[in-house]
Amino acid sequence: MRENDSDGVGTSPLYTRFFGWRRWAVGTVVVLGVMLLQTLPSVLSRQPADDLALRLAFLLVTVPLLMFALSASFHWATRRRLTSGRTLLVSLLVAAVVGVASTLAIVFVALSFPSLGMQPERRASYTLLAVFGAVYGLFMCGFWALAFVYPFAAEDARLRALETEKLKLEAEKLRAAAELAHLRAQLEPHFLLNTLNAIAGLVTQDPREARRLLACLGDLLRDALRDADEMQTLDEEIAWLRRYADILESRHAGSLRFQWDIEPPAENVLLPRLLLQPLVENAVKHGALRRRGGPGTVLVRAVVTLAEHGAAPRLVCTIEDNGPGIPQTPPRSGAFGLRAVRRRLALRYADAALHLESLPDGTRAIVELPCISSPGELGART
Repeated sequence: MRENDSDGVGTSPLYTRFFGWRRWAVGTVVVLGVMLLQTLPSVLSRQPADDLALRLAFLLVTVPLLMFALSASFHWATRRRLTSGRTLLVSLLVAAVVGVASTLAIVFVALSFPSLGMQPERRASYTLLAVFGAVYGLFMCGFWALAFVYPFAAEDARLRALETEKLKLEAEKLRAAAELAHLRAQLEPHFLLNTLNAIAGLVTQDPREARRLLACLGDLLRDALRDADEMQTLDEEIAWLRRYADILESRHAGSLRFQWDIEPPAENVLLPRLLLQPLVENAVKHGALRRRGGPGTVLVRAVVTLAEHGAAPRLVCTIEDNGPGIPQTPPRSGAFGLRAVRRRLALRYADAALHLESLPDGTRAIVELPCISSPGELGART
């Protein structure tokens, strides 16, 4: 049994070193109740005074001695890390020995000093008295376990279960954080590779534009490395995506254009860094650039929905293209974008979601997540 600091282990009297004052308080109440129940029949039956005195002397000596001896032996067994079976065996042995010793000692004192007014049954042999003492010691061992051990063993088991659950939650949080870090580590090289491929086509066609876009990519990478925080405001995310869109529009001049519709209330909402970039990339590669008959368009929209019936407001981000729509074939092997977005949402939020909708002329990806404002915005509001 583990001891709490509140039990006064090592700082209180000797008996609190074994179980603590709370355990002794509960155990003492139970033991006193047992003693009262044992003496009450003798009092009600009006037994002779000498028999009643002997019974009281036996209880007042034997019961406290048994409680202390059992507590001390239990403490010794736990300190020695004995198994539960050996601990039980030690407790039973101590109870029997103390019961026999105290019974024989009280009878011997009563016989040696008749003036004390205690007259034991002389016809009882010392063997019978020893058996009675052993049985009584074992009987009281059960009450000791019920009063001193069981309530706190149950409490200890409850605390251990809570600690185990807490450790599981902490392990889950660490696992989620590690997985988020892994996803982000995958996402950033993935984005960098695709962006470099987009710029590579301009190196021979328009070197000046390629140099300008490389400088723009450098700005993107500098912004990404400046702050290692996983979360950023939507305004920062959109500013980052605008630079990315500038690269793509230059690479596919005349075939691709972006439109932006960001409501001011949504600008200060926090979301995971680069969360929308894979959705924009998919809208470009698998939607807008595959449109036939006219330039492809990617619309990025963000709004904050008003709370209804006491529900918290939510940020709704929409990435829409005018391409051929959702293909009927399964996703290609190794596809990363949508899986990364869904996984990051699942690890970060309990009630976020990603929906894909097929439109008559295009595809719409919708991200819904709780509204969490940046600390600066919260301070400005308060």
